[in-house]
Amino acid sequence: MAVEGISYYTHALVLLGGAVVAAPIAKKIGLGTVLGYLAAGIIIGPVTRLVGGGEHILQFAELGVVLLLFIIGLELKPSRLWSMRREIFGLGLLQVAITGIALTGIVAAVVWSTHALTAAIIIGLGLALSSTAFGLQILEERGERGTSYGQRAFSILLFQDLAIVPILALVPLFAPHHAEAPTTALQDFGIALGAMALLVVTGRYLLNPLFQLIASTGAREAMIAAALLVVFGSAMLMQFAGMSMAMGSFLAGVLLAESSYRHELEADIEPFRGILLALFFMAVGLSLELDVIAKNYILILISVPILMLVKGVVIYGLCRLFGSGHNEACRIAGLLPQSGEFGFVVFTAAASVGIFSASMGSILIAIVTVTMALTPLASSIANRLLHANSREELEENFEGAGSDVLMIGFSRFGQIVSQTLLAGGSDVTIIDHSAERIRSATKFGFKIYFGDGTRKAVLEAAGIRRAKLIAICTHEKATTDKIVDLIQAEFPAARIFTRAYDRSHTLSLRKREVEYELRETLESSFIFSRETLRALGLDDERVEEIISETRRRDEERLRIQSVEGMAAGGDMLHTRPVTPEPLIKPKKEAERLDLEQPSSADK
Repeated sequence: MAVEGISYYTHALVLLGGAVVAAPIAKKIGLGTVLGYLAAGIIIGPVTRLVGGGEHILQFAELGVVLLLFIIGLELKPSRLWSMRREIFGLGLLQVAITGIALTGIVAAVVWSTHALTAAIIIGLGLALSSTAFGLQILEERGERGTSYGQRAFSILLFQDLAIVPILALVPLFAPHHAEAPTTALQDFGIALGAMALLVVTGRYLLNPLFQLIASTGAREAMIAAALLVVFGSAMLMQFAGMSMAMGSFLAGVLLAESSYRHELEADIEPFRGILLALFFMAVGLSLELDVIAKNYILILISVPILMLVKGVVIYGLCRLFGSGHNEACRIAGLLPQSGEFGFVVFTAAASVGIFSASMGSILIAIVTVTMALTPLASSIANRLLHANSREELEENFEGAGSDVLMIGFSRFGQIVSQTLLAGGSDVTIIDHSAERIRSATKFGFKIYFGDGTRKAVLEAAGIRRAKLIAICTHEKATTDKIVDLIQAEFPAARIFTRAYDRSHTLSLRKREVEYELRETLESSFIFSRETLRALGLDDERVEEIISETRRRDEERLRIQSVEGMAAGGDMLHTRPVTPEPLIKPKKEAERLDLEQPSSADK
């Protein structure tokens, strides 16, 4: 037992050492961390054989993909997910169907027989599924998950997570000499729907009270344990129902997207997600069977480019059909031409029931692994096919950046703030993540830098260390909070002036102790009220007295709410009384309404 324990520790040490060495080197030379982890896995496993059992490590490390999907779910409210339904069930469905048919036709044409047709269908559908882990990690690394093309790529991957259920249901139906009851597939589908319903009900009515109870105890370790319990529990529930674990964790994240504990959960999960994803990519390299590749190198050498080309062309065409421009379609096609981790599951299951031989299963898994390893290269090639003018518009080029004021966000609020700062002679560097807004501003002579303000590298390139003040003018509360948290963690000396979305956001920002925050509608409401009161005949002194008193009450109510919660301070609001309040004299004598009024003839 002791020797076995030492072996586990040694393997862990070797894997961690490989990650520490390979990832920074790959990042430094521009290859990206994913390729670095893959290379480390190949060297540690098939080349030097320092660590074996790559397939077992891969099964465990898939929890990294599970955690990644949970974090993505936390950032997608149900309403946002519903708005993506056309891409998920339209673009995603067509991608799996058309790619599957095309690949099935190619396989069947090479080896034709009745038995080979069923195998070709399973092979075609299995290879049609892309790698969620590789696609999302590359988007994350580039800070492009929130872009239009990132959202469309995610929609395709999300449907593929759903598609694994019917594809796996076909495996026993296609098994030779195996007659499955006709109701079995319907039962599996019913179990999957039941599991999803159970997860939705649990997430909607039980998860928030659970986290509220744990948070009230102040036990941070219990909060982290509860977060992991929810993620892994929902993942296992979906796996039991025949669906992917990633789908379960994603749904759990979506159900918690509107929770007040969302940011804390994301912070708790993030460290586990990072290390397990790194382990996943290394495990892909570990599981690469070099002897299988050596024996079948001609088949693999021909199959891999054909597979990636077919998938890339289909994805490009469908994206153009769904309204994407050339550049966006190229990026998605270059991101998802590989086969993915679901291929391991499908081909292992098919080989176990005799649809094709175990050796063929090993060749297919080798093909999948090679396509995954080539993903960064394919993405790089796709970027070279972009139209030069569009690429320049969206390039993160911060040449000349670095001013007294760094402004993040150039929506309507930011545009007015920038005008006053520039009129005052201040030097302002402005960054925004909307290509359309930047193009519009450029027409009026503005110099706006394209970049995601939630990324440390972008802030540094924009000159945050030289700035005297940071003006955060973003519209979304979550984005503003993320930027504030990042700046306070990485640049603690920075002076932060920020726009608040509403009253609750003001309280949140004050807890973060930013130097200055302002609700976007506060001052405009006071100005509007001032002019309205003047129009009603009040003199300027009385108007200013009313505005000052309202402002004082509002500030006092905020102080109370910061201690007692949003529901507090209601008695400080002006409401229209039913009867005159005590000590307030009516402006005119009251008249009885029950007396008969004189007619016009009597007047």
